[in-house]
Formats: sequence, structure tokens, C-alpha cells
Amino acid sequence: MKKLLIILAALVPGMVLAAGSSVPLQSADVDLNDKQSLQRGFVLFQENCAGCHSTQYQRYDRVATDIGMPIDEMREKHMFTDAKVGDLMENAIPTKDAANWFGAAPPDLTLVARVRGEDWLYSYLNGFYADSSRPFGVNNTVFPMVGMPHVLQGLQGIPVMQADGSIVATGGIMTPDEYQQATRDITAYLKYAGDPSQMERKQLGWWVLGFLFIFFILAYLLKKEYWKDVH
Repeated sequence: MKKLLIILAALVPGMVLAAGSSVPLQSADVDLNDKQSLQRGFVLFQENCAGCHSTQYQRYDRVATDIGMPIDEMREKHMFTDAKVGDLMENAIPTKDAANWFGAAPPDLTLVARVRGEDWLYSYLNGFYADSSRPFGVNNTVFPMVGMPHVLQGLQGIPVMQADGSIVATGGIMTPDEYQQATRDITAYLKYAGDPSQMERKQLGWWVLGFLFIFFILAYLLKKEYWKDVH
């Protein structure tokens, strides 16, 4: 029961975040075997998102091991609280303060890619556009009336909705292609975060299939040996 409650507590904020339109989604096309992408996504998440959003069902040391990052680098460059490497990855803003500032506490994002899908998340990160009527000056094509600022605007620039529905950004430190890669990296990291064991399961699956194949050959040869004298 306790585990069920923990899972529900993680899912509800993700589903709240997901409320939005049914616009066509962009393909994220992430590769969890690309450790460099996972590392870049983790760094971008820590620098731009982790101040408000936690991934509290992960531990720093497990993440470092899975994405191929040295523990010392994790500790020295990417841990911005007094947490230890074996601690859960919680954010630095008290929930009460965050609720006062944003109207609602920013949800934990450990399972957001698993609940909504990688394409939704990637499209969301690429769906911000300037809207002066909104409290933070931005809206989102995937999540209309979004209640958070565009935290990656410094990277992308100011995104402006065009007459044809496309979004063009200017003034960012990244080119459009670089920004798309950055959001793809963040999406890959959060996809990994939602199910850290998925790559291990896939590797184990190949070993199991290999064992069954060898076992089948041995069983077939054994069957032939037993039945060779039966007429």
C-alpha cells in the first residue's frame, strides 16, 4: 500500500502538468544508449530545472553510474544543495514558498516522460511562445495557459508565434538546431529517469533469448539422440 501511495503521489502532479491541448506532437527520437546525450540532458536539467522541480525518486550516485558520469564530477559540479551523493534528488525550494510564487508547487518530474510520453515532453519544451497576457509572459502550444516561466529562454531566445503557427526565436545563445538538440537531451534524461532499469532489462532480455536459443539446440540434439533407435 505504501508503494502504491508513493506511485500515485508521483503520477498526480505529472498528470496535472500534462493537462493541455491535443496538438500534433513532434518526434523526440531519443536514444538511451547515447550516454553523452544523457549527460548533457542531466546537466541542462540541473542548471535550468532542478531549482524548482525535483526528481525525488532518483539518487545522485545511481544517476552518475547509469549515465557514465564520475561521482566526483557529480558531487563537485552538479549538486547544488548540501545533499550527499546517496541522497534523493530533491529541489532547493520549500514547497510552501514555491506554491506562493507560482500559484502551485512545481511538480516532481521523475515520471513525467513515462506518464505523458517522450514526444509530449519534447513538444512541450519546444512549444513556448511569447504571450504578454500571461503572468510570466509566455504560453505553450502543448499546454495552453501554462503556469511557469520559459526557463530555457536564455538558450532559445524570445519565441514568437508566427501567422502560420510556427515559432521563431531570436536572441538566444543557441541556434535553433542546438536548442532542439538541448531539449532532446533533456527529454532523453527524463525518459531515463522515469524508468532507470529499462536498459538493463533490454540487455538481460537479449541474454535470456540467447540462453533459450542455445537450450533449444541442446534439447533438439538430445531429442534426436533419444529417438534415433526408435522405429
